[in-house]
Amino acid sequence: MPAAPDLLLPAEPNQRAIARDLYALVAERPLISPHGHVDPAILADDTPFPDPAQLLIVPDHYLTRMLLSQGVPPAELGVPSRDGSPVETDGRRIWRRFAEHWYLFRGTPSRLWLERTFRTVFGVDTALSPQTADRVYDEIADRLAEPEFRPRALFERFNIEVLATTESPLDDLGRHAKLAADGWGGPGGRVVTTFRPDNVVDMEFDGWQDNVARLGEVAGTDTMAYEGYLEALRRRREAFIAAGATSSDHGHPTAGTLSLSAREAAQLYERGLRGGADAADAEAFRAHMLLEFARMSLEDGLVLQLHPGAVRNHNRWLYARHGRDTGGDVPQATEYVHALAPLLDAYGNDPRLRVVLYTLDEYTFSRELAPLAGGYAALYLGAPWWFLDSPEVLRRFRESVTESAGFYNTAGFVDDTRAFCSIPVRHEVARRVDAGFLARLVAEHRLPLDEAAETIVDLAYHLPRKVFRLDGEAHR
Repeated sequence: MPAAPDLLLPAEPNQRAIARDLYALVAERPLISPHGHVDPAILADDTPFPDPAQLLIVPDHYLTRMLLSQGVPPAELGVPSRDGSPVETDGRRIWRRFAEHWYLFRGTPSRLWLERTFRTVFGVDTALSPQTADRVYDEIADRLAEPEFRPRALFERFNIEVLATTESPLDDLGRHAKLAADGWGGPGGRVVTTFRPDNVVDMEFDGWQDNVARLGEVAGTDTMAYEGYLEALRRRREAFIAAGATSSDHGHPTAGTLSLSAREAAQLYERGLRGGADAADAEAFRAHMLLEFARMSLEDGLVLQLHPGAVRNHNRWLYARHGRDTGGDVPQATEYVHALAPLLDAYGNDPRLRVVLYTLDEYTFSRELAPLAGGYAALYLGAPWWFLDSPEVLRRFRESVTESAGFYNTAGFVDDTRAFCSIPVRHEVARRVDAGFLARLVAEHRLPLDEAAETIVDLAYHLPRKVFRLDGEAHR
Protein backbone atom coordinates (compact mmCIF):
# COMPACT_ATOMS: atom_id res chain seq x y z
CA MET A 1 0.00 0.00 0.00
CA PRO A 2 2.05 2.98 -1.25
CA ALA A 3 1.77 6.33 0.49
CA ALA A 4 0.29 7.89 -2.69
CA PRO A 5 0.63 11.60 -1.88
CA ASP A 6 -1.11 12.44 -5.17
CA LEU A 7 -3.97 10.00 -4.62
CA LEU A 8 -6.95 10.92 -6.86
CA LEU A 9 -5.31 14.15 -8.04
CA PRO A 10 -5.27 14.82 -11.82
CA ALA A 11 -2.65 13.04 -13.90
CA GLU A 12 -1.96 16.11 -16.06
CA PRO A 13 1.14 17.73 -14.50
CA ASN A 14 -0.04 21.36 -14.44
CA GLN A 15 -3.43 20.49 -12.97
CA ARG A 16 -1.82 18.14 -10.47
CA ALA A 17 0.48 20.89 -9.19
CA ILE A 18 -2.48 23.23 -8.70
CA ALA A 19 -4.53 20.47 -7.05
CA ARG A 20 -1.71 19.73 -4.60
CA ASP A 21 -1.73 23.35 -3.46
CA LEU A 22 -5.52 23.43 -3.15
CA TYR A 23 -5.70 20.16 -1.26
CA ALA A 24 -3.03 21.38 1.14
CA LEU A 25 -5.44 24.17 2.18
CA VAL A 26 -7.98 21.65 3.49
CA ALA A 27 -5.94 18.56 4.32
CA GLU A 28 -5.72 19.48 7.99
CA ARG A 29 -9.03 21.34 8.31
CA PRO A 30 -11.41 19.98 10.98
CA LEU A 31 -13.97 17.46 9.75
CA ILE A 32 -17.64 18.39 9.72
CA SER A 33 -19.85 15.28 9.63
CA PRO A 34 -23.44 16.56 9.52
CA HIS A 35 -25.06 13.27 8.49
CA GLY A 36 -24.14 9.70 9.39
CA HIS A 37 -25.07 6.59 11.31
CA VAL A 38 -22.29 6.06 13.84
CA ASP A 39 -23.71 4.52 17.01
CA PRO A 40 -23.47 7.22 19.72
CA ALA A 41 -22.80 4.48 22.27
CA ILE A 42 -19.33 4.10 20.79
CA LEU A 43 -18.39 7.58 22.01
CA ALA A 44 -20.67 7.73 25.05
CA ASP A 45 -19.21 4.55 26.56
CA ASP A 46 -15.69 4.97 25.13
CA THR A 47 -14.94 1.29 25.53
CA PRO A 48 -12.15 -0.29 23.46
CA PHE A 49 -13.18 -1.46 20.03
CA PRO A 50 -13.63 -5.21 19.57
CA ASP A 51 -11.41 -7.29 17.32
CA PRO A 52 -10.59 -6.06 13.79
CA ALA A 53 -13.28 -8.17 12.13
CA GLN A 54 -16.05 -6.95 14.42
CA LEU A 55 -14.91 -3.37 13.89
CA LEU A 56 -14.21 -3.31 10.15
CA ILE A 57 -16.03 -6.18 8.44
CA VAL A 58 -19.14 -7.38 10.29
CA PRO A 59 -21.05 -4.06 10.32
CA ASP A 60 -19.97 -2.92 6.84
CA HIS A 61 -22.60 -4.06 4.35
CA TYR A 62 -20.57 -2.64 1.45
CA LEU A 63 -18.17 -5.49 2.21
CA THR A 64 -20.55 -8.29 3.16
CA ARG A 65 -22.89 -7.75 0.19
CA MET A 66 -19.99 -8.05 -2.26
CA LEU A 67 -19.02 -11.42 -0.81
CA LEU A 68 -22.67 -12.50 -0.83
CA SER A 69 -22.71 -11.73 -4.56
CA GLN A 70 -19.96 -14.37 -4.91
CA GLY A 71 -21.75 -16.95 -2.80
CA VAL A 72 -20.28 -16.27 0.66
CA PRO A 73 -23.15 -16.17 3.19
CA PRO A 74 -23.16 -13.18 5.58
CA ALA A 75 -23.26 -15.61 8.51
CA GLU A 76 -19.72 -16.69 7.63
CA LEU A 77 -18.71 -13.03 8.03
CA GLY A 78 -20.29 -12.67 11.44
CA VAL A 79 -23.44 -10.79 10.40
CA PRO A 80 -26.02 -11.41 13.17
CA SER A 81 -29.03 -13.50 12.18
CA ARG A 82 -32.64 -12.80 13.05
CA ASP A 83 -33.87 -16.37 12.49
CA GLY A 84 -31.59 -18.16 14.94
CA SER A 85 -29.29 -19.60 12.28
CA PRO A 86 -25.65 -20.08 13.36
CA VAL A 87 -23.22 -17.22 12.83
CA GLU A 88 -19.42 -17.19 12.88
CA THR A 89 -18.12 -15.37 15.96
CA ASP A 90 -14.38 -15.99 15.70
CA GLY A 91 -12.89 -12.69 14.50
CA ARG A 92 -9.79 -14.26 13.03
CA ARG A 93 -11.78 -16.79 11.01
CA ILE A 94 -14.01 -13.97 9.69
CA TRP A 95 -10.93 -11.96 8.75
CA ARG A 96 -9.33 -14.86 6.92
CA ARG A 97 -12.55 -15.56 5.01
CA PHE A 98 -12.72 -11.92 3.97
CA ALA A 99 -9.06 -11.83 2.93
CA GLU A 100 -9.62 -14.84 0.66
CA HIS A 101 -11.98 -12.63 -1.35
CA TRP A 102 -10.09 -9.35 -1.16
CA TYR A 103 -9.55 -9.47 -4.93
CA LEU A 104 -13.29 -8.83 -5.40
CA PHE A 105 -12.82 -5.22 -4.34
CA ARG A 106 -10.32 -4.22 -7.00
CA GLY A 107 -11.29 -0.78 -8.33
CA THR A 108 -14.05 -0.23 -5.75
CA PRO A 109 -14.33 2.63 -3.24
CA SER A 110 -14.56 0.00 -0.49
CA ARG A 111 -11.00 -1.08 -1.21
CA LEU A 112 -9.81 2.53 -1.33
CA TRP A 113 -11.46 3.36 1.99
CA LEU A 114 -10.25 0.22 3.74
CA GLU A 115 -6.66 0.45 2.53
CA ARG A 116 -6.50 4.11 3.55
CA THR A 117 -7.98 3.18 6.92
CA PHE A 118 -5.31 0.51 7.42
CA ARG A 119 -2.55 3.01 6.61
CA THR A 120 -3.75 6.34 8.01
CA VAL A 121 -5.65 5.13 11.08
CA PHE A 122 -3.73 2.04 12.13
CA GLY A 123 -0.33 2.60 10.52
CA VAL A 124 -0.47 -0.76 8.75
CA ASP A 125 1.49 -0.83 5.49
CA THR A 126 1.20 -4.57 4.83
CA ALA A 127 -0.89 -5.28 1.73
CA LEU A 128 -3.86 -7.50 2.57
CA SER A 129 -3.95 -10.94 0.95
CA PRO A 130 -4.81 -14.49 2.03
CA GLN A 131 -1.14 -14.96 2.90
CA THR A 132 -0.90 -11.79 5.02
CA ALA A 133 -4.36 -11.96 6.63
CA ASP A 134 -3.10 -12.98 10.08
CA ARG A 135 -0.31 -10.41 10.06
CA VAL A 136 -2.65 -7.54 9.18
CA TYR A 137 -5.19 -8.77 11.74
CA ASP A 138 -2.56 -8.90 14.48
CA GLU A 139 -1.17 -5.46 13.65
CA ILE A 140 -4.63 -3.89 13.89
CA ALA A 141 -5.52 -5.89 17.00
CA ASP A 142 -2.35 -4.66 18.71
CA ARG A 143 -3.34 -1.06 17.96
CA LEU A 144 -6.86 -1.56 19.27
CA ALA A 145 -5.44 -2.61 22.63
CA GLU A 146 -3.73 0.76 23.05
CA PRO A 147 -5.45 3.70 24.84
CA GLU A 148 -4.76 5.94 21.84
CA PHE A 149 -7.17 3.82 19.81
CA ARG A 150 -10.20 4.11 22.04
CA PRO A 151 -13.13 5.93 20.38
CA ARG A 152 -12.76 9.36 21.99
CA ALA A 153 -9.01 9.39 21.44
CA LEU A 154 -9.55 8.57 17.75
CA PHE A 155 -12.24 11.26 17.53
CA GLU A 156 -9.61 13.75 18.65
CA ARG A 157 -7.00 12.39 16.26
CA PHE A 158 -9.46 12.41 13.36
CA ASN A 159 -9.91 16.15 14.02
CA ILE A 160 -13.70 15.84 13.95
CA GLU A 161 -15.30 19.12 14.95
CA VAL A 162 -18.93 17.97 14.77
CA LEU A 163 -20.38 14.50 14.30
CA ALA A 164 -24.12 14.03 13.78
CA THR A 165 -25.64 10.65 14.55
CA THR A 166 -29.15 9.54 13.54
CA GLU A 167 -31.87 8.39 15.94
CA SER A 168 -35.55 7.47 15.84
CA PRO A 169 -38.16 9.53 17.75
CA LEU A 170 -38.56 6.42 19.93
CA ASP A 171 -34.95 6.66 21.14
CA ASP A 172 -34.64 7.95 24.69
CA LEU A 173 -31.46 9.83 23.69
CA GLY A 174 -29.74 8.44 26.79
CA ARG A 175 -26.40 8.10 25.01
CA HIS A 176 -26.59 11.73 23.97
CA ALA A 177 -27.46 12.73 27.53
CA LYS A 178 -24.30 10.99 28.71
CA LEU A 179 -22.25 12.74 26.03
CA ALA A 180 -23.71 16.08 27.10
CA ALA A 181 -22.91 15.36 30.74
CA ASP A 182 -19.33 14.64 29.70
CA GLY A 183 -19.12 17.91 27.77
CA TRP A 184 -19.35 16.28 24.35
CA GLY A 185 -23.01 16.76 23.38
CA GLY A 186 -25.98 19.09 23.55
CA PRO A 187 -26.53 22.26 21.48
CA GLY A 188 -23.24 23.34 19.97
CA GLY A 189 -21.67 20.06 21.08
CA ARG A 190 -19.17 17.89 19.29
CA VAL A 191 -21.64 15.01 18.93
CA VAL A 192 -25.25 15.83 18.08
CA THR A 193 -28.28 13.79 17.11
CA THR A 194 -30.54 13.89 14.04
CA PHE A 195 -34.30 13.35 14.05
CA ARG A 196 -35.17 10.35 11.79
CA PRO A 197 -38.94 9.60 11.99
CA ASP A 198 -39.29 6.98 9.23
CA ASN A 199 -40.43 4.20 11.57
CA VAL A 200 -43.40 6.27 12.79
CA VAL A 201 -44.25 7.86 9.42
CA ASP A 202 -43.98 5.03 6.90
CA MET A 203 -47.09 2.82 7.17
CA GLU A 204 -45.17 0.06 5.37
CA PHE A 205 -42.49 -0.03 8.06
CA ASP A 206 -42.63 -3.24 10.13
CA GLY A 207 -44.60 -2.60 13.31
CA TRP A 208 -45.78 0.89 12.30
CA GLN A 209 -48.92 0.81 14.47
CA ASP A 210 -46.92 -0.34 17.49
CA ASN A 211 -44.32 2.33 16.85
CA VAL A 212 -47.01 5.01 16.71
CA ALA A 213 -48.40 3.82 20.05
CA ARG A 214 -44.90 3.88 21.51
CA LEU A 215 -44.42 7.40 20.14
CA GLY A 216 -47.43 8.52 22.16
CA GLU A 217 -45.99 6.95 25.31
CA VAL A 218 -42.59 8.56 24.83
CA ALA A 219 -44.06 11.98 24.02
CA GLY A 220 -46.90 11.87 26.53
CA THR A 221 -49.71 12.35 24.01
CA ASP A 222 -52.58 10.32 22.57
CA THR A 223 -51.45 9.25 19.11
CA MET A 224 -54.72 7.48 18.34
CA ALA A 225 -55.83 10.87 16.95
CA TYR A 226 -54.02 12.59 14.11
CA GLU A 227 -53.62 15.88 15.98
CA GLY A 228 -52.12 14.02 18.93
CA TYR A 229 -49.73 12.28 16.53
CA LEU A 230 -48.55 15.62 15.14
CA GLU A 231 -48.14 16.99 18.66
CA ALA A 232 -46.07 13.94 19.63
CA LEU A 233 -43.75 14.56 16.69
CA ARG A 234 -43.37 18.22 17.66
CA ARG A 235 -42.51 17.26 21.23
CA ARG A 236 -39.92 14.72 20.14
CA ARG A 237 -38.37 17.29 17.79
CA GLU A 238 -38.08 19.63 20.78
CA ALA A 239 -36.32 16.88 22.75
CA PHE A 240 -33.94 16.25 19.86
CA ILE A 241 -33.15 19.96 19.54
CA ALA A 242 -32.41 20.03 23.27
CA ALA A 243 -29.96 17.17 22.60
CA GLY A 244 -28.21 19.22 19.93
CA ALA A 245 -30.07 18.28 16.74
CA THR A 246 -29.95 20.79 13.91
CA SER A 247 -31.56 18.60 11.24
CA SER A 248 -34.11 15.92 10.51
CA ASP A 249 -33.67 13.12 8.00
CA HIS A 250 -36.27 11.32 5.90
CA GLY A 251 -35.50 8.14 3.97
CA HIS A 252 -38.54 7.78 1.73
CA PRO A 253 -38.84 5.46 -1.29
CA THR A 254 -39.69 8.44 -3.52
CA ALA A 255 -39.38 12.23 -3.40
CA GLY A 256 -43.15 12.58 -3.55
CA THR A 257 -44.82 15.42 -1.63
CA LEU A 258 -48.55 16.00 -1.27
CA SER A 259 -50.73 18.67 0.33
CA LEU A 260 -53.76 17.18 2.06
CA SER A 261 -56.33 18.96 4.16
CA ALA A 262 -56.28 18.22 7.88
CA ARG A 263 -59.43 16.15 7.45
CA GLU A 264 -58.02 14.12 4.56
CA ALA A 265 -54.79 13.49 6.44
CA ALA A 266 -56.67 12.42 9.58
CA GLN A 267 -58.81 9.98 7.60
CA LEU A 268 -55.73 8.49 5.97
CA TYR A 269 -53.93 8.23 9.31
CA GLU A 270 -56.88 6.52 10.99
CA ARG A 271 -57.18 4.06 8.09
CA GLY A 272 -53.54 3.16 8.62
CA LEU A 273 -54.06 2.57 12.35
CA ARG A 274 -56.97 0.22 11.56
CA GLY A 275 -54.72 -1.77 9.23
CA GLY A 276 -56.71 -0.81 6.15
CA ALA A 277 -54.10 1.28 4.32
CA ASP A 278 -52.70 0.02 1.01
CA ALA A 279 -49.44 0.92 -0.74
CA ALA A 280 -50.97 4.01 -2.36
CA ASP A 281 -52.18 5.19 1.05
CA ALA A 282 -48.73 4.69 2.53
CA GLU A 283 -47.13 6.72 -0.27
CA ALA A 284 -49.72 9.48 0.10
CA PHE A 285 -49.16 9.69 3.85
CA ARG A 286 -45.38 9.83 3.51
CA ALA A 287 -45.73 12.53 0.85
CA HIS A 288 -48.11 14.58 2.99
CA MET A 289 -45.92 14.27 6.06
CA LEU A 290 -43.00 15.86 4.20
CA LEU A 291 -45.08 19.04 3.98
CA GLU A 292 -45.95 18.74 7.65
CA PHE A 293 -42.27 18.40 8.50
CA ALA A 294 -41.44 21.41 6.33
CA ARG A 295 -44.00 23.41 8.32
CA MET A 296 -42.45 22.18 11.56
CA SER A 297 -39.00 23.14 10.29
CA LEU A 298 -40.20 26.69 9.72
CA GLU A 299 -41.25 26.71 13.38
CA ASP A 300 -38.25 25.04 15.03
CA GLY A 301 -35.42 25.54 12.51
CA LEU A 302 -34.43 21.92 11.84
CA VAL A 303 -32.84 21.47 8.41
CA LEU A 304 -34.89 18.91 6.44
CA GLN A 305 -32.85 16.22 4.69
CA LEU A 306 -34.56 13.99 2.12
CA HIS A 307 -32.87 10.73 1.11
CA PRO A 308 -35.21 9.13 -1.46
CA GLY A 309 -34.72 6.39 -4.00
CA ALA A 310 -33.81 3.23 -2.09
CA VAL A 311 -35.80 0.04 -2.59
CA ARG A 312 -35.46 -1.39 0.88
CA ASN A 313 -34.92 -5.11 1.47
CA HIS A 314 -34.94 -6.00 -2.23
CA ASN A 315 -32.99 -9.15 -1.33
CA ARG A 316 -35.78 -10.76 0.63
CA TRP A 317 -33.75 -13.79 1.63
CA LEU A 318 -31.14 -11.52 3.18
CA TYR A 319 -33.81 -9.51 5.01
CA ALA A 320 -35.52 -12.67 6.31
CA ARG A 321 -32.20 -14.11 7.51
CA HIS A 322 -30.38 -11.00 8.76
CA GLY A 323 -32.82 -8.07 8.89
CA ARG A 324 -32.60 -4.45 7.76
CA ASP A 325 -29.45 -2.56 6.80
CA THR A 326 -27.40 -5.62 5.92
CA GLY A 327 -26.86 -4.94 2.22
CA GLY A 328 -30.20 -5.93 0.70
CA ASP A 329 -31.24 -2.50 -0.58
CA VAL A 330 -30.84 -1.23 -4.16
CA PRO A 331 -31.37 2.16 -5.85
CA GLN A 332 -34.23 2.99 -8.21
CA ALA A 333 -34.95 5.75 -10.73
CA THR A 334 -36.28 8.80 -8.89
CA GLU A 335 -38.26 11.79 -10.20
CA TYR A 336 -37.99 15.17 -8.49
CA VAL A 337 -39.46 17.98 -10.63
CA HIS A 338 -43.10 16.99 -10.24
CA ALA A 339 -42.66 15.07 -7.00
CA LEU A 340 -41.40 18.11 -5.10
CA ALA A 341 -43.77 20.64 -6.68
CA PRO A 342 -46.32 20.70 -3.81
CA LEU A 343 -43.60 21.34 -1.22
CA LEU A 344 -41.84 23.92 -3.38
CA ASP A 345 -45.12 25.67 -4.22
CA ALA A 346 -45.79 26.04 -0.51
CA TYR A 347 -42.34 26.79 0.89
CA GLY A 348 -39.65 26.65 -1.78
CA ASN A 349 -39.03 30.40 -1.88
CA ASP A 350 -38.85 30.85 1.88
CA PRO A 351 -35.15 31.22 2.80
CA ARG A 352 -35.91 30.27 6.40
CA LEU A 353 -36.47 26.69 5.26
CA ARG A 354 -33.48 24.54 4.33
CA VAL A 355 -34.08 21.31 2.44
CA VAL A 356 -30.98 19.25 1.64
CA LEU A 357 -31.84 16.93 -1.22
CA TYR A 358 -29.97 13.72 -2.05
CA THR A 359 -30.31 11.16 -4.82
CA LEU A 360 -29.32 7.61 -5.71
CA ASP A 361 -30.11 8.38 -9.36
CA GLU A 362 -27.18 10.35 -10.71
CA TYR A 363 -28.89 10.91 -14.05
CA THR A 364 -31.02 13.52 -12.27
CA PHE A 365 -27.99 15.67 -11.29
CA SER A 366 -28.06 17.96 -14.31
CA ARG A 367 -31.60 17.30 -15.58
CA GLU A 368 -33.53 17.95 -12.36
CA LEU A 369 -31.58 18.55 -9.17
CA ALA A 370 -29.18 21.31 -10.22
CA PRO A 371 -31.90 23.41 -11.92
CA LEU A 372 -34.16 22.99 -8.88
CA ALA A 373 -31.45 23.99 -6.41
CA GLY A 374 -30.47 26.84 -8.68
CA GLY A 375 -34.01 28.21 -8.64
CA TYR A 376 -35.41 27.82 -5.10
CA ALA A 377 -34.10 29.54 -1.98
CA ALA A 378 -34.96 26.58 0.26
CA LEU A 379 -33.13 23.86 -1.70
CA TYR A 380 -29.54 22.65 -1.36
CA LEU A 381 -27.94 19.64 -3.01
CA GLY A 382 -26.54 16.95 -0.75
CA ALA A 383 -23.38 15.08 -1.68
CA PRO A 384 -23.54 11.76 -3.55
CA TRP A 385 -24.29 9.09 -0.98
CA TRP A 386 -24.35 5.34 -0.54
CA PHE A 387 -23.97 3.65 -3.94
CA LEU A 388 -22.83 6.98 -5.41
CA ASP A 389 -20.19 7.72 -2.76
CA SER A 390 -17.20 7.08 -5.00
CA PRO A 391 -14.45 9.19 -6.57
CA GLU A 392 -15.92 8.89 -10.07
CA VAL A 393 -19.42 9.99 -9.04
CA LEU A 394 -18.09 12.76 -6.81
CA ARG A 395 -16.30 14.12 -9.88
CA ARG A 396 -19.37 13.71 -12.09
CA PHE A 397 -21.47 15.44 -9.44
CA ARG A 398 -19.32 18.58 -9.61
CA GLU A 399 -19.26 18.45 -13.40
CA SER A 400 -23.04 17.99 -13.61
CA VAL A 401 -24.36 20.45 -11.05
CA THR A 402 -21.90 23.35 -10.92
CA GLU A 403 -22.97 25.00 -14.15
CA SER A 404 -26.63 25.25 -13.03
CA ALA A 405 -26.42 25.37 -9.25
CA GLY A 406 -22.91 26.66 -8.62
CA PHE A 407 -20.95 25.60 -5.57
CA TYR A 408 -22.97 27.50 -3.00
CA ASN A 409 -26.27 25.68 -3.54
CA THR A 410 -24.55 22.49 -2.42
CA ALA A 411 -24.28 21.43 1.20
CA GLY A 412 -20.73 20.10 1.50
CA PHE A 413 -19.70 16.49 1.95
CA VAL A 414 -21.50 13.99 4.19
CA ASP A 415 -19.89 10.63 4.91
CA ASP A 416 -23.22 8.86 5.71
CA THR A 417 -21.33 6.03 7.39
CA ARG A 418 -21.71 3.56 10.21
CA ALA A 419 -17.99 2.79 10.03
CA PHE A 420 -16.44 5.23 12.51
CA CYS A 421 -12.86 4.58 11.45
CA SER A 422 -13.62 5.39 7.80
CA ILE A 423 -14.78 8.96 8.49
CA PRO A 424 -11.43 10.72 7.91
CA VAL A 425 -10.73 8.63 4.82
CA ARG A 426 -14.05 9.47 3.19
CA HIS A 427 -13.57 13.18 3.81
CA GLU A 428 -10.04 12.94 2.44
CA VAL A 429 -11.36 11.40 -0.77
CA ALA A 430 -14.00 14.12 -1.21
CA ARG A 431 -11.48 16.90 -0.58
CA ARG A 432 -9.00 15.43 -3.06
CA VAL A 433 -11.69 15.11 -5.73
CA ASP A 434 -12.79 18.72 -5.19
CA ALA A 435 -9.17 19.86 -5.39
CA GLY A 436 -8.83 18.14 -8.74
CA PHE A 437 -12.05 19.64 -10.11
CA LEU A 438 -11.12 23.15 -9.03
CA ALA A 439 -7.58 22.72 -10.39
CA ARG A 440 -9.02 22.00 -13.82
CA LEU A 441 -11.09 25.20 -13.71
CA VAL A 442 -7.97 27.15 -12.78
CA ALA A 443 -5.85 25.50 -15.49
CA GLU A 444 -8.53 26.27 -18.08
CA HIS A 445 -8.59 29.93 -16.96
CA ARG A 446 -12.20 29.60 -15.83
CA LEU A 447 -11.54 30.45 -12.19
CA PRO A 448 -8.76 32.50 -10.57
CA LEU A 449 -6.52 30.59 -8.20
CA ASP A 450 -7.42 32.78 -5.23
CA GLU A 451 -11.14 32.10 -5.75
CA ALA A 452 -10.49 28.36 -6.11
CA ALA A 453 -8.58 28.48 -2.82
CA GLU A 454 -11.51 30.18 -1.11
CA THR A 455 -14.00 27.76 -2.66
CA ILE A 456 -12.30 24.55 -1.54
CA VAL A 457 -12.22 25.74 2.07
CA ASP A 458 -15.90 26.64 1.82
CA LEU A 459 -16.81 23.24 0.36
CA ALA A 460 -14.87 21.32 2.99
CA TYR A 461 -15.72 23.38 6.06
CA HIS A 462 -17.79 26.55 5.90
CA LEU A 463 -20.69 25.33 3.75
CA PRO A 464 -21.67 22.29 5.84
CA ARG A 465 -21.43 24.35 9.00
CA LYS A 466 -23.68 27.01 7.51
CA VAL A 467 -26.22 24.87 5.67
CA PHE A 468 -26.76 22.49 8.59
CA ARG A 469 -26.88 25.40 11.08
CA LEU A 470 -23.96 24.00 13.04
CA ASP A 471 -22.68 27.54 13.56
CA GLY A 472 -25.66 28.42 15.74
CA GLU A 473 -27.30 30.61 13.10
CA ALA A 474 -30.98 31.26 13.81
CA HIS A 475 -33.39 30.28 11.05
CA ARG A 476 -35.51 33.40 11.39
